[in-house]
Amino acid sequence: MSVVNDKVVWVSGSSGTVGRSLDSGHTWKWMTVKGFEKTEFRDIEAFDETTAIIMAVGEPAYILKTNDGGDHWQVVFENKDKGMFLDAMEFWNEQSGIVIGDPIDGKFFIGRSFDGGNTWQGVPADKRPQADEGEACFASSGTNIRKLTKAEAIFISGGKSAHVFIRNQKIKLPMLQGKESTGANSIAVKDKKNWIVVGGDFMLKDSRAGNIAVTHDGGRSWVNVQNPPTGYRSCVEYLRKKQWITCGLNGVDLTDDDGKHFTRISSEEFHVVRKAKKGKAVFLAGNGKVGKLIL
Repeated sequence: MSVVNDKVVWVSGSSGTVGRSLDSGHTWKWMTVKGFEKTEFRDIEAFDETTAIIMAVGEPAYILKTNDGGDHWQVVFENKDKGMFLDAMEFWNEQSGIVIGDPIDGKFFIGRSFDGGNTWQGVPADKRPQADEGEACFASSGTNIRKLTKAEAIFISGGKSAHVFIRNQKIKLPMLQGKESTGANSIAVKDKKNWIVVGGDFMLKDSRAGNIAVTHDGGRSWVNVQNPPTGYRSCVEYLRKKQWITCGLNGVDLTDDDGKHFTRISSEEFHVVRKAKKGKAVFLAGNGKVGKLIL
């Protein structure tokens, strides 16, 4: 999901599906990308009402772009390497973007674009972060990589190990890990030092065990969350002041104190929640539906 402003919202998903609303979600244009009718588009980045980029996981992995509101899509990246699996995209601005993928030969795949997603180049293998055995990323909400500063990105991992990665820095997360279904699924960034990471075990949707990590000092220490989200969570988003929202298979939770206490506000299943880049609107998507946060 990508929320450009309070009016323009884009979503992508299974069976080659992309949706766009220009009126705050009241009406939608639904489309199936020609030639990709069986593809999972697990992330989307939109810049305005006509321009958007979608990411197909793999194998093979594709990134496509539209400049005409989804009427036509151009393949701007293709990778048929064995084991290639993209997980999420992030853009600092309308030109500079990054995509993260599961490890190949023990190192996470990272690709960069400097021309608005028109072309992509893989980062050389010797510059890619090393993964532990059984460590990977989850393509559950498109939010396991985020911009941290104007020039830096941060991403998180899961599986048998769960870490935060910032360039050459690798920080162990105090979250549930050890199985393919466990670990970190999403990170939200308030500023350089304040982050919240969510996840858990997607096979145990109601379990609160190890489903959140909160830091106020850039990962040097982690907060004791007194009342965590009420189950596995696939996405977290920073809203305003001390308010954050998180969602997953069994509902939606909200915190007004920077993550110390979470309150369940809905039992609806959603996979992703995003706030408008320019505006205040907050939308959720997943399980074949789109919702809007009303507080």
